[in-house]
Order: sequence, then structure tokens, then C-alpha cells
Amino acid sequence: MIELVTTDGIFALDGGEWDVTNNIWLVGDESGVVVVDAAHDHRPIVEAVAGRRVTAIACTHGHNDHINAAVALAEAVDAPIWLHPDDRMLWDVVHPDRAPDRDLADGTVLRAGGVELAGLHTPGHSPGCVCFHAGGAGPGGTDVVFSGDTLFCGGPGATGRSHSDFPTIIASIRTRLLTLPPETIVHTGHGESTTVGEEAPDLEEWVRRGH
Repeated sequence: MIELVTTDGIFALDGGEWDVTNNIWLVGDESGVVVVDAAHDHRPIVEAVAGRRVTAIACTHGHNDHINAAVALAEAVDAPIWLHPDDRMLWDVVHPDRAPDRDLADGTVLRAGGVELAGLHTPGHSPGCVCFHAGGAGPGGTDVVFSGDTLFCGGPGATGRSHSDFPTIIASIRTRLLTLPPETIVHTGHGESTTVGEEAPDLEEWVRRGH
């Protein structure tokens, strides 16, 4: 079972601010879920959880718009917050007095309701970006990957700001995401979902554009 919650708010970095709509994904079943990202307002996320056990709040990365509701959500549903340590400097800007509970790493497996989410370290948009691969969790047993801001419908996440790097994100997408089966559904951090097969043919064009 995969459920989508969206919230609106501000993404702030390097002195700029942008209005954004974020995707929050609940993965599990009727008894328990993993929450992928906790954006802007914990209340609609709590409402969607609907009393189920939250085994983990999994942060795809440390930009404020993906973590700014994480602490309030953790307190409301009594769940641990997971973040890759390479994004701790971004976390500390938003939550200077509260550390994440546990460190994500490549290969970390989070479980809820019979679903396993395997962490794929995909630096580039930020150093600690992690995507979560759930084999067989989609319709008809299709694989699913929750890509955060690493891969969108139409290309890679932005890399023109602090702690980001374009060649690094291209390498992450090439070696960690586009190697998944082409029918793999890509549930993104913003905007529409896509598939690996839909995005893979455009990789070299992204490289030529260089952004």
C-alpha cells in the first residue's frame, strides 16, 4: 500500500525562497507505515497515518522542505527520524536543538507492513540524498523507488546551489536508479511520478544540457 500526502510551504536555501508543493509517501499496510519525508505540516500526515504504527520517518535528504515537519511528526506518532549523516549540516539549520534518531546508509532497510525499503545512497542534489527501493511494492508486483529530489519526471534534481554537484547526481542516477527494471515506478519528492524506462532515454540529453 502506497499513499500520497501533499503539503505546501517554502523551500529556503542560499538566501533564496521558493513556494513548493511536496510529496510525502506512506508505505506499508493497515497496521504500519514508513513515512518518506515530512514536509511543512505534520498534521495532514498524522491524519493520513490514522493511528497506524509509524516504524520510521525516512528523510530523502536534509533540505528544509523535506524535514521541517519531521520533529513534530516524530513527537505526534512516536517514530524515529532517519537521515544520512552527510546531510546533517542541512538538518542542523532547521533543527539545531534536535538530532535525527538514526543514520541512514547505503543498504539500510526499513520495514513496515510487510514492505521493505532499501536505501540507495544517491548524492548530487545534496551529499546525503537517499532513495528508497521497494521491490514488488507497486501494482502487480512492480518495483517502486522513492527518489526524493534526485530524479523527477523530466530530469535530475537541481544542482546549482550549496552542497550540490551535477556530475555527481548524474552518476547516482546512472548507476543506482537507471539500473533498476525499466517498469520501476519512480515516486518523486515533487510533481508527477514517472518510471525508470521513461527517464532513461533522456540521460545523455541531460548531460549535454549540463544542468
